[in-house]
Amino acid sequence: MALVGNGAELEADEDIFEDAMETISMAKESMYHALGYSTIVVLQAVMTFEQQDIQNGISAMKDALQTCQKYRKKCTVVESFSSLLSRGSLEQLTEEEMHAEICYAECLLQKAALTFVQDENMINFIKGGLKIRTSYQIYKECLSILHVIQKNKVEQQFFYEFEGGVKLGIGAFNLMLSLLPARIIRLLEFIGFSGNRELGLLQLQEGASGRSMRSPLCCLTILAFHTYISLILGTGEVNVVEAESLLAPFLQQFPNGSLMLFYHARIELLKGNVEEAQEIFRKCISVQEEWKQFHHLCYWELMWIYVFQQNWMEAYYYSDLLCKESKWSKATYVFLKAAILSMLPEEDVVTTKEDIVTLFRQVDSLKQRIAGKSIPTEKFAVRKSRRYSASLPAPVKLIVPALEMMYVWNGFPIVSKRRDLSENLLVTVEKAEAALQNENVSDYSVDDECLVKLLKGCCLKNLQRPLQAELCFNHVIQSEKLLKYDHYLVPFTLFELAFLYKSQGEIDKAIKTLETARNNYKDYSMESRLHFRIQAALHLWKKTSSD
Repeated sequence: MALVGNGAELEADEDIFEDAMETISMAKESMYHALGYSTIVVLQAVMTFEQQDIQNGISAMKDALQTCQKYRKKCTVVESFSSLLSRGSLEQLTEEEMHAEICYAECLLQKAALTFVQDENMINFIKGGLKIRTSYQIYKECLSILHVIQKNKVEQQFFYEFEGGVKLGIGAFNLMLSLLPARIIRLLEFIGFSGNRELGLLQLQEGASGRSMRSPLCCLTILAFHTYISLILGTGEVNVVEAESLLAPFLQQFPNGSLMLFYHARIELLKGNVEEAQEIFRKCISVQEEWKQFHHLCYWELMWIYVFQQNWMEAYYYSDLLCKESKWSKATYVFLKAAILSMLPEEDVVTTKEDIVTLFRQVDSLKQRIAGKSIPTEKFAVRKSRRYSASLPAPVKLIVPALEMMYVWNGFPIVSKRRDLSENLLVTVEKAEAALQNENVSDYSVDDECLVKLLKGCCLKNLQRPLQAELCFNHVIQSEKLLKYDHYLVPFTLFELAFLYKSQGEIDKAIKTLETARNNYKDYSMESRLHFRIQAALHLWKKTSSD
């Protein structure tokens, strides 16, 4: 059995991707080379979303699965497992076969992810689901085998590699499943899945501190959870201390590694060190040229940093780069570019040679469908852009659209770390509030007023002015029946109000408010994203309440 590398292989200089792709020469014979090569191809597909790259990824995974299959026991682990335990012996599976199961499970999981995004065919949905279930079952059985090995105290190197694979798989599965909204979790539990966040993090932490080649992957998974998932799909309360301690040894070993720099920049941003984050993201762009998609991630981050600072021309520059270079979501990028330009004085917009109305009108034609579904952020952008439809006599301009998108992407918890940025945002929102008083009444007047009140409440909450924030939030909630288009405002406002109650120690009231937001509203924009956040908050708060 050929094992490749260790943590040192995570160094991300400009040659890393070329070096990694050279593993293809061994991919037909070594299960780990096959897994390594196919993982890189899949990563490229996920970054580009181009059909050819997705097809290449699926083909690479098929080849990797065939290579792993050569080393698997002819009957599967699931079939042979009961006899394995009853005999209390590891004779039925060799070391090589154990590793083959872990590699096979990893390949299945990645192939399932690509199957979901390959096209709109429902058969692909079913195929993807079956692969995930098979992968999950293999990981569960391997965890039981791991317990047998630990009981028998088999402490060879193969054990550490097998253990690392199990902890990565079980940890990642539990973490992912625990994020899902309660109603989906109940459905998945019915067909044999379960998700425990604490168990998932513990397994990944143990894997990260272990001696296997998957230790860095466990570490990077936890970092992704703390620096991204917790913010976008969670409460926004990020464990920065753990993220820093996990990253520190890698950053010391690879100070110019692009991946390490990227996480370093994210951590600095989450701490409120906006200027430091800017510099590190720029450095992250400069250290490698091989994968431009990685540059796009940095452009995205820099764009938001300039939005937080209300440096609209710089934010426009990066939104324009994303529109021109990235293929992830043209509709979202064009909407963001138009939204950012909307924040500029007209004379500055003229210098860009852009037409805001034309940009907003392009959004609908740029939307895409992945696995038969529209991307939620694109649907949101399309709905907001309808004000600029060519069939309307005159568009009713969106009010602070860039700040609304900043809210949707949960940027306010980041800005809360900086009083100066929060105060500047409040000034902008209050100017918009005053401007609305002088506008002619339209179909959008109540919606715009409620949006401004929500954003103002978030600014006031960040500035520890809870009574004023609560007044703003209650205004939105009381206007529920008057809203015509932006029905998402009420459940999202209830979410913010719940956090306000929580900050004042009223946990039971906060939980009740969250449950109202979850149970009483449906079919609104970004509904899934809010349900993810509600699930995360309820998970934490109910635990705190019971303690």
